[in-house]
This record gives sequence, structure tokens and C-alpha cells, in this order.
Amino acid sequence: MKINSITLNCRRTNALGGEMGADPVFLLFRSPVEYIENGTVKHTSGTSAALLTSGYKQSFRPSGAEPMRYDIVSFRTSAADRQYISSMNIPQDTPVEIDDDFVISGILRSMQSHSMHRGKHFSEFMELAMRMIFIALSDAIDGPEKSPEEKIPHYAKLKKLRDSIYEDPVKQWSIDDICKNLHISRTYFHRLYFSAFGVTCRQDVIESRLLCAADMLRNTENSVAQIAELCGYDSESYFMRQFKLHKGCTPTEYRRRIRAEEE
Repeated sequence: MKINSITLNCRRTNALGGEMGADPVFLLFRSPVEYIENGTVKHTSGTSAALLTSGYKQSFRPSGAEPMRYDIVSFRTSAADRQYISSMNIPQDTPVEIDDDFVISGILRSMQSHSMHRGKHFSEFMELAMRMIFIALSDAIDGPEKSPEEKIPHYAKLKKLRDSIYEDPVKQWSIDDICKNLHISRTYFHRLYFSAFGVTCRQDVIESRLLCAADMLRNTENSVAQIAELCGYDSESYFMRQFKLHKGCTPTEYRRRIRAEEE
């Protein structure tokens, strides 16, 4: 299995369909969508995932006035890959509503982060990550034994907070304000957040800003100093240290590497 591309936090107000290409595509919709199945218009009510096969003709539109929000992975499969996917009993070419996208979202973010500094085992990592997504989706379809909402207090609010962090990474997130809105202590908040997502809130804020920075390094001509400021950093040197610590290279090295790969 070869990953062609992965793009997170996409938004659009028009239809998403044939322009995605001929290769299979995995979509994680973070907002309700409208689609047609057997000539009937259908709607999803919340988060859903769709595995689109090669040669699909399906298209999706926002269900309502808000833009459609989604993550997308394009990939190529071998005969063995297709047999494996088929064995997971995942419906294809139609959205499947899922109660919780925590695992799948985490894997997607890891894939995008890993693609920023391609190591020796990059291809193997990406293939295994996609297989983990298929497993998580299959488990989600079967239904968890106990939902996160039942196990973790304030889970719905914590999940909404986490989604907001990745949607608005430049915001100056205040733990004190968050705890005040949730009516809980800082210590309890940190314990709940880690229990829910396996990382701290601060780690998610950092990761969201670095993903935003990587996107700007790839798609703009802004200087490193400008990008640092646009991503919520007061200090360029601190931004550079964090980028290298978490991504394995400096922002300038990352931009140079990406430009070289594109050429």
C-alpha cells in the first residue's frame, strides 16, 4: 500500500467528488454531509468515514449552511491490500457514521507529522498506519463495548475543545479559562484530558501549531519569523527549537526538503 497524499482540516462549501482522482480514498468527515445512494439523497448527522474504491462515482456536499470539514488520504493498493480491506467488512463508497473519531484522528495526525520528515521506514509506517485506520473503523462499526462518554466525565466537551485546538491553532489557549468553563480544577482537567486522548492539552496545542507552520512552509513564501508569529509564537527562536525538537529538522531545512521533493 502506497500513500499518495494526506491532507487534514480541509474545508469547502461546494461538492467533493470526481476531482479526487482514480486511486482509492479514505475520508473522515468532521461535519454532516449529503450524498446520493441508490438515487436517494441521504445525510449523515455527525462524524463519518468513507472508504472510496478505485473508480468511485460518489460525491459529497455540506449538509446545511456550514462548510464541509474533512480529512483525506489518497492511496494505492495491491491485490493483497484489497483482500485485506475486504476482510475487515468495511462498507465501501458510502459514509459510515462513527460515534468517536479519537483513534482515527490521532493516526491521521501521526501520518501527517511523519510525512514531514521521511525516515528510512516511512513507507512501512504509512502502510501500517492505514491498516490501523481500517481496524479502528471496523471496530467503530461493530460498536465499542463502552463509549468514551460513559467512561470519561466531560468527554463531549473535551473532544469539542480538542477539535477547536486543531481548527484554531493560533489562538492563545488559556487552561484557567478552560477549567473555569468546565467548572473543574486544573489538576482534574489535566487528568481527564490525558485519559481521553493519551496526550496533554499543551502537547495538542504545540502539535496543532507545528502542523499549521508546516503547511505555511510548504505553501507560502512567508519568512520563518512571519510564520512563527502567525502560528502564535512570540519568539522565533523558541518556535525554531520546538519545530526541530518535534519534527527532526529546522523550519528552513523542512521547506528546502519539501521544495526539493516537489521538483
